[in-house]
Parts: sequence; C-alpha cells; structure tokens
Amino acid sequence: MARIETPNRIRGTQDIFGENQRRFATVLATFEHVARLFCFQRVDIPVFESTAVFARSLGETTDVVSKEMYSFEDRGGDSLTLRPEFTAGIARAYLTEGWQQFAPLKIVSSGAAFRYERPQKGRFRQFHQLDAEILGAPEPAAEVELLTFASQLLSELGIGEEVTLQLNTLGDAATRDAWRDALVAHFEAHKAELSEDSLMRLEKNPLRILDSKDPRDRPAADSAPDIDAFLTPEAREFFDAVTSGLDAAGVAWTRNPRLVRGLDYYRHTAFEFVTDRLGAQGTVLAGGRYDGLIEQLGGPPTAGIGWAAGVERLAMLIAEPEAPRVDVVVVPMGESAGIHAQGVLAELRKSGLRADMAFRGNMKKRMARANAEGARFAVILGDDEIAADQVTIKDLRSGEQEKLLAKLAANTLEEFIWDEGFGDAIPPLAERMPRKLAGQVYWALPSGKIVDRL
Repeated sequence: MARIETPNRIRGTQDIFGENQRRFATVLATFEHVARLFCFQRVDIPVFESTAVFARSLGETTDVVSKEMYSFEDRGGDSLTLRPEFTAGIARAYLTEGWQQFAPLKIVSSGAAFRYERPQKGRFRQFHQLDAEILGAPEPAAEVELLTFASQLLSELGIGEEVTLQLNTLGDAATRDAWRDALVAHFEAHKAELSEDSLMRLEKNPLRILDSKDPRDRPAADSAPDIDAFLTPEAREFFDAVTSGLDAAGVAWTRNPRLVRGLDYYRHTAFEFVTDRLGAQGTVLAGGRYDGLIEQLGGPPTAGIGWAAGVERLAMLIAEPEAPRVDVVVVPMGESAGIHAQGVLAELRKSGLRADMAFRGNMKKRMARANAEGARFAVILGDDEIAADQVTIKDLRSGEQEKLLAKLAANTLEEFIWDEGFGDAIPPLAERMPRKLAGQVYWALPSGKIVDRL
C-alpha cells in the first residue's frame, strides 16, 4: 500500500498552540476588556467581501490591491476578496446596514486578515488584527478617544513604556492639496535621485515618498517641505485640539512630520505606536482620520477615524502569560468510579472551579497527572467512597487528606480555594453576579458566595 503524504501547512500561516495561544488569548481578552471600559460596541463582519469594496477603498494602484489581495471568482461569477484589513468592510456595513442612525458610532472588531506578501518576523499571509473605529464624529475628541483607548490597551498589556506614539497632521483638504503640489514640485526637481518605486509614487501617491525606506530616496525626502507651512488656520486649530486633549488625558506623544497616509481620503490626524523591539517591523498599532472613505464607497460625506493593531506583534511583546492553573483533578479508581466521577466533575465545574479528570493508568500515574497539571486538590473516588456517598479530598501541597460527603465537595473546595487566594477559581467580572447587602454592592460566585465588594 502506497504511503499517504500528509499535506503541509501553507506558507505564511500558523498553527497557534500552547504559549503562543496564551499570548494571543491575553491580547484579545485585554482588547475586549479595554473596549468595554471605553463603551465601544463589538461588531463582526464577513471575512470576504466584493472585491470592489477594497479596490475602491484602498485604491487600484496600491500594492495591497494590485499585488497582495487574495481574490477569487465564486461559482456565480462574482469577484470576491478575503479581507486584507477591517476598515473597508466596516465602512461598507455602515452604509448597507443603516448604521448611520447610530452615529457617532464607536465599534471594535478583531479576527483574521489576509495578504499575499513575504512572510517575516511577526508578519504572516494569514494574520490577525484588532480594529477600533469611530464613524460619524468630525470632532477632535474622536482622535483623543481612540488614542487614549490605544494607549490604555498597550499599558494594560504591560508594554506601554516600550512603545512611543508618533503623531502628525495631514491637514484639511485645502492644506493637503497645497502640500501635495509643493511635494510634487520638490520631487520633480530631484527625479534623478529617486528610486524606481518612488518615481512611480510621484505620479500616484507622492506623499508615500516621504516614508520611503530606500536610501536613494532619503536625501530628497528629508529635504522636502513640511506640511506646517501649508496648514490652514482651521487645520492648525484642529491639530492643537487633538494634542491638548492628549495632554489632558496623560497620553505622551511625539511629533513626526514625515508620518503620512498616501490615500486621498485621509485628513487631519495620522498616528503610529512604534517600538524598537521588533527590528524593522516596529509599528504595532497605526491609524488615522479618513473623512473621505465613505464617499468613495458611494455614501454621503461622513467623518471617520480608526486604528488597527497586529495581534502577532503585540503577542511577541507581552510577558509570557502563566498557563491556566487547574484547581481540582478528579481521580477515579475502577469502572464504577469512572462513571460516578462524571457527576462529581460536573458539580465542580458548575461551582466555577477548573476541574479535570485523570482517567488513565494506575493510582500512581493518575496522581502524577494531577501534580503535573499543578492542581491544588485531588478528589479521589473508589468503591469505598461510592458505597458511603463520599469522596476523598487530598491537599496536593501538604499531602493531607480527608473524606467528605460527595454533595458537599464542590462548595467546600470553592470556598477553600477562594479563601486561600486562588483567583483562577473565580469567574471573570462579567460572569459574576452582583448582590446588594446593607446598601453595598458585592460580587458573588455562581454558588451565591459573596467574594468581594464592588
């Protein structure tokens, strides 16, 4: 019989497990937590859209559209594309689902995105993003809200001190048009010095030459005129309001006059949070105001601003999360005990305890499994315990053990683990039930036990 070859994982994808998965989960859980604090609503949009959504939003001439998108024709003959980013799909949903009625709308999303590019450190062809957007808010306060959100997210991930917020203004439409004309004139005078890519950008997106990494472009880019000379009074006032708001919120920032967004619908604020811990791929979160995007998708003039962050890059930066602690391991001995143990296990889990079962091997091997999982207690169940409707509880730290009525085991262990300060046994805040006693609000466990004052 011929040997069947196992298909390999596709280049640029990843199987996320163990420590890497814990890092991912920590980033996502922290993102959802901070989003709730800032009163952002969660939305989920399709993984694929009509190709036109991204072609119109990102521009036919951009590298993403022309080189990197995963596009295909479905059986109905429609051209579809796996999302390379979130903003375009969210803008489409804002129009087609009638979300204008909720403006200003503060929303977040997260999930996989797809780009066909060279895989490298922290960059994959299927990658994962966090996304935050505010639609229908033209005020500078929207910038402050989003940037404060991003700053607190990075701080709660433990990397706030290692990341720098770089900020720039692209001005209003009049500012941008005047600056663009000045840049074109400047780069036309230096065409002989520019790289091939920048010569192409000169025709389509001259602003992109400013952040070129090609050494041939740097002299011309560094000597190009700054936007400040072209800012209208209104644009300057807008940027001042953003920076004043950030100062009031305690968000540190630094001005980067070469930070740009090349597409024409970007206005006013552009920003990046950067670090020196990831080499050349130093940006971990970036965004800007895109007041012209909704119009490009056929909608009315609508203000919009948002940011995206790479989960992979954030996961690389955070401290290694601890593996989840197991509170209790049930150790049944014998066929009958194995069946009864399922009921004990169910009660432990209903009480909010992290419980597992060691069901293979002799007693020594099963207890070794309990110790290997870092469990606090073992609940041992054999024929004698079943006959007496009891269980044996063993403290895996001290080695002490005692018998207890089976119906009391879950509540007793829950209270003991809480009293000992084993917080992993306590459900997240969102899963606890508020109780009011003597005018004070407390958090209670699912069993009803009061554990903390709010």
